[in-house]
Amino acid sequence: MFALLPFAAAAATMGTLAFTTRSSQSRAAIVVAPLTVTSKPAGWRAPGVAVTVGGFAGSGARVLLRADGRVVASTRAGSLGRYSLRFAPRSSGRLRLVVQSAGAFRPVGTLVVRPVSLDAVGDVTFGEGVGPAIAAHGGAYPWAFVGSTLRRADITVGNLETAVSTRGIAAVKEFTFRGPPAALVPMRTVAGFDVLTLANNHTVDFGRDALVDTVKAVHAAGIQTIGAGANEAQARRAAIVEAGGLRVALLGYSDVNPYGFNATSTSPGTAKADVDAITADVHAALRRADIAVCFFHWGVELHPAPNSRQQQFAAACLNAGAKVVLGAHPHVLGGVATPAPHSLVAWTLGNFVFPSGSVTARTAILHVALGADGVRGYRLLPVRIDGFRPRLAPAAQQG
Repeated sequence: MFALLPFAAAAATMGTLAFTTRSSQSRAAIVVAPLTVTSKPAGWRAPGVAVTVGGFAGSGARVLLRADGRVVASTRAGSLGRYSLRFAPRSSGRLRLVVQSAGAFRPVGTLVVRPVSLDAVGDVTFGEGVGPAIAAHGGAYPWAFVGSTLRRADITVGNLETAVSTRGIAAVKEFTFRGPPAALVPMRTVAGFDVLTLANNHTVDFGRDALVDTVKAVHAAGIQTIGAGANEAQARRAAIVEAGGLRVALLGYSDVNPYGFNATSTSPGTAKADVDAITADVHAALRRADIAVCFFHWGVELHPAPNSRQQQFAAACLNAGAKVVLGAHPHVLGGVATPAPHSLVAWTLGNFVFPSGSVTARTAILHVALGADGVRGYRLLPVRIDGFRPRLAPAAQQG
């Protein structure tokens, strides 16, 4: 029978059969190729932070990502079957993620979505009676009543208003503060501080060399610094902390500047509050981060309400794209404003670890919830300072 076919016709028939077989195999590969998940988000994510799920499916196959059954992303696998799916959950909660392709389903796991918690406090000093008490009772002594609360936050920041050095001569001014490097380690291990601003009117109390020592000692304790450095560029550089996939940049500035305290291009010091510098710094920080936070030393002692200079600097931060503005120096707790959606200004956080009495003993921990779009909410946890040790008020302990 086959011998009756002309050679050319037989060849054509064989070619057609071969083509059909390859095509069938290709179509079958799309359907039966195993669906796999090789990469998925680890841990938790802040609202608005994108997550990526990747793996392999059939060549050119449609791949879907479902969150609690709802399709949240789709793509087509490449010629080799590789796919990558990306989506940004907007609301807090627990999402069960599943990848689907050609009737096959593969579980990815449960993604926890919640805001990043930032806790901010005011003035911390090792001067006056604080240093001797630490020498007698240990570095954890100031944090006995609040350390566990601060440590639970994803990011904790405060104002370190003291030199930390054994070098230098006291500046000619009414009050000068300094303490030992050993006092810093518990700020990290017991109270969980991630960043300390050094932009204030006391970190250079014992000279520029002592300031450099302070920066080094804080870093050695595992804490980042803002607002001071070996030169102006370092003093103005942001610290970046990442939590839940959200990159938060923090910057520090002082508007209370004793003579010789400000950094220059060639000498150590603090970052001076200046509208043009603030604008440039926030823009630069937001090229490296998702959210910017500015911490100021400003205002008038014992005056909780902001003056025109504070309002000017806060506006510069917000207009440049920052979402959170924090303040210290008046030694009393002030109000919190929300001048625009997803933004916040805390005019003065008051004292924290600081010898206090009467009106200066009432303070708070500012707890801010952050997403990729900025502030998702905030609350003030009431604190009362006992001598110089902060203690959560009963209402805050219950909450």
